[in-house]
Amino acid sequence: MPFGIGVTELVILLVALLIIFGPKRLPEMGRSLGKGMREFKDSISGKDDDDEAEHHRLAEELPPADEQPVAQQQAREREVS
Repeated sequence: MPFGIGVTELVILLVALLIIFGPKRLPEMGRSLGKGMREFKDSISGKDDDDEAEHHRLAEELPPADEQPVAQQQAREREVS
């Protein structure tokens, strides 16, 4: 194990965290820790710039979710009339 932590110490640490923060808060803390580590790794490797460019390209190609296609709008207008 890294840092000389054995299985017993790891179990004691996990039980203490469970008692202190509770079962509802632990998954949220794990997600935020993982997201922070991922962002740090991406910023170090320079991967962040490529992801933003790809995201912007995809956003330009797709129409906004709240807009309906013209054919559906016309069909609804005919139903109402």
